[in-house]
Amino acid sequence: MKHSGRGLRLLLDRIRRTTSQASAVGHPLAGWADALASAAQRVESTTVSLWKDGDPGAALPNATLYLEAFGHVVLAWIWLQQALAAHGKTGDFYDGKRLAARYFFHYELPKTTAQFNLLDSGDRTTVDLDENWF
Repeated sequence: MKHSGRGLRLLLDRIRRTTSQASAVGHPLAGWADALASAAQRVESTTVSLWKDGDPGAALPNATLYLEAFGHVVLAWIWLQQALAAHGKTGDFYDGKRLAARYFFHYELPKTTAQFNLLDSGDRTTVDLDENWF
């Protein structure tokens, strides 16, 4: 990881600040904040696990899956920020923000659990592939 993961730490700190703010607001934002905090912790632990040897060859075979899960965590953070901005406000625009956030937290963020589980499993299917087999 570049600069000992400084960029990742900065991002996770920002996510933690947002989840703290949302937790104080109450339902439903507090529940979404909990889900995001858990997913952000998985980003951190999975990243550490994948890079424990400092070997890109071992860390990168599942890069697409990692980036999809990581991206969903970042998008959940953005939607939580949007829900915070809409909190206490009325109108179609704000109702749309709240519904979009609810959708993302109910339908999209939960997908990351299976993705992080697979990444953490140490499965070597993509590493053991021999292109001559095809």
